Amino acid sequence: MAGHETHSTLPLPAFDRPVKLLIVVAPYYRDIADNLVAGARAAAAKAGAAAALVEVPGALEVPAAIALAFRLGNYDGFVA
Repeated sequence: MAGHETHSTLPLPAFDRPVKLLIVVAPYYRDIADNLVAGARAAAAKAGAAAALVEVPGALEVPAAIALAFRLGNYDGFVA
């Protein structure tokens, strides 16, 4: 039964240098997007990473924003 199952969580990564992440969000449903961003920021901070935020008009622009930031930015990872 589901009541007896336990779930596991992956350990947070350990970094040997400062890490910079970019969070890209399309806030169509603002309250949901804000909560997801808050969770991503909290997880990044807990792992010792800095996180910047970019908002795009819609979900179709998320991959393009990540591709552009990958080429022009100095980010170590991306959260969509």
